[in-house]
Amino acid sequence: MNSTLLESVPTTSRYVIADKPGFKLTAALGRWEALLALLLILAFVVNGVLQPAFLDPYNLADGTFNFSEKALIALPMALLIIIREIDISVSGILALSSVAMGMAKAAGAPPEALLPIALATGALCGCLNGLLVTRFALPSIVVTIGTVSLFRGLASVVLGDKAYTGYPQVMADWGQGYFFDVIPREFVLLLGFAALFAVVLHATAWGRRIYAIGNNPTAALFSGIAVQRYRLALFMLTGLMSGLAAYLLTGRIGSTRPNIAMGWELEVITMVILGGVSIAGGAGTIGGVMLAVLTLGTVTYGLSLANIPGIYMTIVVGVLLLVTIALPRLLRGKKVAK
Repeated sequence: MNSTLLESVPTTSRYVIADKPGFKLTAALGRWEALLALLLILAFVVNGVLQPAFLDPYNLADGTFNFSEKALIALPMALLIIIREIDISVSGILALSSVAMGMAKAAGAPPEALLPIALATGALCGCLNGLLVTRFALPSIVVTIGTVSLFRGLASVVLGDKAYTGYPQVMADWGQGYFFDVIPREFVLLLGFAALFAVVLHATAWGRRIYAIGNNPTAALFSGIAVQRYRLALFMLTGLMSGLAAYLLTGRIGSTRPNIAMGWELEVITMVILGGVSIAGGAGTIGGVMLAVLTLGTVTYGLSLANIPGIYMTIVVGVLLLVTIALPRLLRGKKVAK
């Protein structure tokens, strides 16, 4: 292993202010993450002033249900995008995993078997994506655009115009339940997985290799990194986390329908890109992704309290995605012009 290459790989977002006197705190946080933190505070202040019910602790806790499952998928998606790949099929994987649980429940499977079934279905779907990308050298965006139609199509064929219902109480306990009657279980799971992903990405050799692959896949390969194995593993991990999200979402809504999680891939990718993960690969942090998750969650929660129609929330997500992709390029262009 070429230790020089791995040591040179950045472990924070590329949007970092130089280490200058008087700006050490900002340099430590990273300029993009600091901006997201300010946006999050601003969103809280504006919503709190305009809607007093917004700051109610119980309302805030319930608001986390709107983004926890998506954020669980955003964590592995961030790693995929760092290595210059992407998975558009996550909503289809989630739908197929939910259908697999419904079929198993209808066939008499015990409640404790449903989570492993969801995880296995998700991992197998991710494995298919990874094999098509690594074995046949196909672009991941093309592969996963195809497989999202495949997975959702299979789910729709099995369901038809029907729905699976009557899931066991244990699923509702995790999808809708609270710890100490205050903190949603889904949100606690999200925080736990976020901490795990942060440690792996920012404090282990595995994480340094991910950055190395994202910065220069060819150099990483010649330095002894098994690039294709990492790609396959991350596609499987994304599928696995989509299966976990399917278990939680199905338990929360209590049913499996053909349109479950429709359009989630756009929101998941927006969380990742808004969090400062470079679409060109090689840069990004889990902390930035979590700040983006909380910022988006706060904005959409405030809009829902104001009874803003869902279509306007979709417009907000689309605009944020375009801005976060275009802004860094525009800023770099201005620097070059100077």
